[in-house]
Amino acid sequence: MSEFNFTKASLDALPSPTKGWVYHRDLKVRGLYIGVGSTGKKTFLLYRKLKGKPERITIGPYPDLSIEKARGKASELNAAIANGSNPAEVKRGITRELTFSELFTQYIQYHAKVKKVTWKEDEQRYKQYLEKSLANKRISSIDRREISGIHSKITASGHPVVANRVLALISSVFGWALSQSYIESNPAKGIKRNKEQGRERFLQPDELPKFFQALNKEENLTVKDFILVSLLTGARRTNVLEMRWDQISLVRKEWHIKLTKNGTPHTVTLAPEIVAILENRKAIAKKSPYVFPGNGKTGHLAEPYKGWRRLLSRAGLSNLRIHDLRRTLGSWQAREGASLAIIGKSLNHKDPSTTAIYARLDLDPVRQSVNNATSAIMKAAGADNQNKRKQIRYSKYVIGSKRLSNEIPD
Repeated sequence: MSEFNFTKASLDALPSPTKGWVYHRDLKVRGLYIGVGSTGKKTFLLYRKLKGKPERITIGPYPDLSIEKARGKASELNAAIANGSNPAEVKRGITRELTFSELFTQYIQYHAKVKKVTWKEDEQRYKQYLEKSLANKRISSIDRREISGIHSKITASGHPVVANRVLALISSVFGWALSQSYIESNPAKGIKRNKEQGRERFLQPDELPKFFQALNKEENLTVKDFILVSLLTGARRTNVLEMRWDQISLVRKEWHIKLTKNGTPHTVTLAPEIVAILENRKAIAKKSPYVFPGNGKTGHLAEPYKGWRRLLSRAGLSNLRIHDLRRTLGSWQAREGASLAIIGKSLNHKDPSTTAIYARLDLDPVRQSVNNATSAIMKAAGADNQNKRKQIRYSKYVIGSKRLSNEIPD
């Protein structure tokens, strides 16, 4: 056995033994080995001693699995071991009795929680759309037709974007299973997704009075304050739900979120109206560390949808989602002349193209520009009116304070 830093050149150059297998250890990731067989086959594996017992976990074949991906998978397994799990035992159990429910549980524990900030959304989509139909099925029995049927059913219910997200989740779960050598192909691969159009809904000026009148009638103060804070900070729903007092400085008027959906921290500036809400909540708060406490196991408000539906019903508004409150703040920033860079920073957009939507959401600047151009055209036409009386038909119109009333004959 030799030890060296794995590179493509070094692995390609490894000779095959005359019989059996020879193993080589990577110096970069703990426990990562590559085995070379007498037939020339090369396989990545993780070798660790757990509770004094040697365990070997197959990661995948080389070069089908790149060195970078093998290191990533080895790091995931090492993280699971550090958390007290034995991935080898898990894999043996899955090999014996693998249902989609069992696979999903392992996917969440060993992949999503390690790699994805939004793993809770995966759990929610699984429970809402997949648990009933797939949970107790062996993964070998789940084929492309069944997955396509789930996608089509959600699409037909009027939620094409959600259907795409659920399909992406199924594909991700089976992709992880493929990387673990639990399956040989991904049954979700190749299913056509729905075309998506970016959502541009936000509260319009004529809707705001009705919205606030309905909100003032909300009797649940926690729900009422949650909606106000969501609207006036533009923060994501999950971050507002999990808002903690130790993240907030009322003196500096700041709210520091350690980890957001895009994987970065974010400091939210708190307007005076938000500070007033938080000071009131602080005065009535008990011992909960959360700004919006709840009675569930999370300790904070979990799902404000009932209160949200009450609000929309009272306001007579439709096709408005909680996430549209975030877009509302950005659109009003654009209306007030804020640059896209400022809007992007305030909403913690990682991709500038995400912020670009606010350049087209508000029609008022467009309307003003069109009106200005129209006035200029009409002024030019009026100034040269005498030379074009036989060519242009004018009806009654107003140019500034001067009124022209001309009917030009053919």
